[in-house]
Amino acid sequence: MAVPPSAPLPCSPFYLRRQAPCPQCSWGMEEKAAASAGCREPPGPPRAAAVPCFSVWVDQDDILPGALRLIQELRPHWKPEQVQTKRFTDGITNKLVACYVEEDMQDCVLVRVYGERTELLVDRENEVRNFQLLRAHGCAPKLYCTFQNGLCYEYMQGVALGPEHIQDPRLFRLIALEMAKIHTIHANGSLPKPTLWHKMHSYFTLVKNEIHPSLSADVPKLEVLEWELAWLKEHLSQLDSPVVFCHNDLLCKNIIYDSAKGHVRFIDYEYTGYNYQAFDIGNHFNEFAGVNEVDYSRYPSRETQLQWLLYYLQAQKGTAVTPREVERLYVQVNKFALASHFLWALWALIQNQYSTINFDFLRYAVIRFNQYFKVKPQVSALEMPK
Repeated sequence: MAVPPSAPLPCSPFYLRRQAPCPQCSWGMEEKAAASAGCREPPGPPRAAAVPCFSVWVDQDDILPGALRLIQELRPHWKPEQVQTKRFTDGITNKLVACYVEEDMQDCVLVRVYGERTELLVDRENEVRNFQLLRAHGCAPKLYCTFQNGLCYEYMQGVALGPEHIQDPRLFRLIALEMAKIHTIHANGSLPKPTLWHKMHSYFTLVKNEIHPSLSADVPKLEVLEWELAWLKEHLSQLDSPVVFCHNDLLCKNIIYDSAKGHVRFIDYEYTGYNYQAFDIGNHFNEFAGVNEVDYSRYPSRETQLQWLLYYLQAQKGTAVTPREVERLYVQVNKFALASHFLWALWALIQNQYSTINFDFLRYAVIRFNQYFKVKPQVSALEMPK
């Protein structure tokens, strides 16, 4: 895949400095913790218009009939016999099909059908709010509608990246810039609590109460998992990583590279919300290993991480960055990468129980747990710079 020469910043180095509070932001805050944080919608322009909701149920094993019903609502001028479809098979949470009439797919509607029992893992109302919020800040495609078990949105031109691409400095610079941009969205005023611990405890409770009788012998015992969860919370909560608006699921295929425009955009906002800055970055670094063929030898080297983090901090601050600032974030990121392993391992155990998608979730859970225990000793020994 061709990549651009060292692409310039989208505008001046100061473009990511925190702006005045955005009136479209307060209503999109993650989870109900916003209320306890004393957040109120400020006066000003009204919130974004409501997204149309259609009373349509799409069969995830036979998507086309339901998808065409939605297309009749969204694109009534399209002739049904001319509608072409393309299935995307990379996702391991939902099922996705593209509907279009022109070969260049310039006008294309993506129909995403939620995976089985994924309401256990994802707050769908919150996903829609965050989708609109990101769109308002130029970071997401158009959201056309929701339906009973999914949503429809604009196709984003470009190429979904793979592990071989995100290691390229010219591309990972663009990724660092885009993450920095998202992390500055409505980061003003009182912030709700990070979602990490709520999700971890929620997933662990599901595993403990509904799944543990069928757990493989390769999965750590519940007592071990409970102890590790407590250790993670105690250890990571002391690192003072800022709470920012995060993607929280930045695997390779959720990054779309548009070579014509020389930028990347992130897709799939199911897990988006307030979280620790270092978690979002550490989670992305873990995804260098890939999903289908996981290989942690691809985890970014210290040198690569320091360069990535320098790009990120320069974009976020808009000023010069000291080596100490980069080193501090490096330590935080690698420690929070442990939480990423743990979270997605629990997630995979739940998916293994309920998902109908053809993916070996149990094997994936074991891989993530094994990597967690492998790197924990060296990572927990890292010390913050003085």
